[in-house]
Amino acid sequence: MSTIDVNNLLAQMRQMSTQVRSPEVAFSSTALPSSSPAASGGFGAVLRQSIAAVGDSQAEAGRMAAAFERGDKGADLARTMVAIQKADLSLNAMTQVRNKLVEAYKDIMNMPV
Repeated sequence: MSTIDVNNLLAQMRQMSTQVRSPEVAFSSTALPSSSPAASGGFGAVLRQSIAAVGDSQAEAGRMAAAFERGDKGADLARTMVAIQKADLSLNAMTQVRNKLVEAYKDIMNMPV
């Protein structure tokens, strides 16, 4: 099992944050909260967006797998497997980020005042 580079993941999250703030990038109204991330807390908004993206990828993988199992036309095994792997990878990455955040919280709480 490979380890996830946390610095690379944080850089990607920062890049997503700048994309959210730029007006030329268009997102669907369901992907973002009504207020901008800068106004609603920055990191928290990016984290919520990331969690929503993981949920969306899980749901999409589930829909594609169900369509393949039903034998729908246009349901491709390769695309289905790639979607499932992407959903698994995004869930694992989110789990690693959560673990690092919990570890950082514990470190901060154990600091003497």
